[in-house]
Amino acid sequence: MQAMILAGGLGTRISEESAVRPKPMVEIGGRPIIWHIMKMYMAHGVSDFVICCGYKGHLIKQFFRDYAMDGADITFDMRDSTTTMLRTSTEPWKVTLVDTGMDTMTGGRIRRAARYLNDGPFCCTYGDGVSDVDITKLMAFHRAQGVLATVTAVQPPGRFGAFNLHADNALVPSFKEKPGGDGAWINGGFFVLDRTVVELIEGDDTIWERGPMEHLAAHNQMAAFRHEGFWQPMDTLRDKQTLESLWAADKAPWKTW
Repeated sequence: MQAMILAGGLGTRISEESAVRPKPMVEIGGRPIIWHIMKMYMAHGVSDFVICCGYKGHLIKQFFRDYAMDGADITFDMRDSTTTMLRTSTEPWKVTLVDTGMDTMTGGRIRRAARYLNDGPFCCTYGDGVSDVDITKLMAFHRAQGVLATVTAVQPPGRFGAFNLHADNALVPSFKEKPGGDGAWINGGFFVLDRTVVELIEGDDTIWERGPMEHLAAHNQMAAFRHEGFWQPMDTLRDKQTLESLWAADKAPWKTW
């Protein structure tokens, strides 16, 4: 199975980093977060990736070019202008990097890159979030449901300390630092999609999370794989610092490889 990674957005909420690089290239532990995502998939046997580039996509292409060459023995034959990679210590990945446009929406990026997909279902995720979701079980769950799409459902952690207050009393009766959310499940990414869902995407302006996902849900063609473990998007500098701290302490839950 292939995995498509949406890596073309502007990342405006982490502008401290994304002003100079695309968000998937923001580093955690000295490696871009997209590398961490790909390592997660590889741990479950997925090594064929289609990456949807957009904003500063040339930096993503440069990373993979240099990453492949840095871990290899190479012969440059000046006589016939050939380059041969003799041995490599990098992961056995196949990486297809697709220019899907600067202003293309998420659905449009999927549609543009679909030409490089094989027949059958494929994984799809965002290029800015990590998790310890069991992708093997996710893929098996999708096959068992007999639907066109499966989304990983998560419950985000709270960001602030919460407490109750009584209308007639200034005392705080209880307090809990950063409690869980209100019990609602949200889109955590990590999709498994049938190849035919591309037909629901009209063009570059289509937002995957709106028209196509709403259509699939309305027609009973979207299942939810509940994940109650670790899940963390990297939306802000604070999120990056959280992930960096976990990695530095060797307590990164997403490091399943």
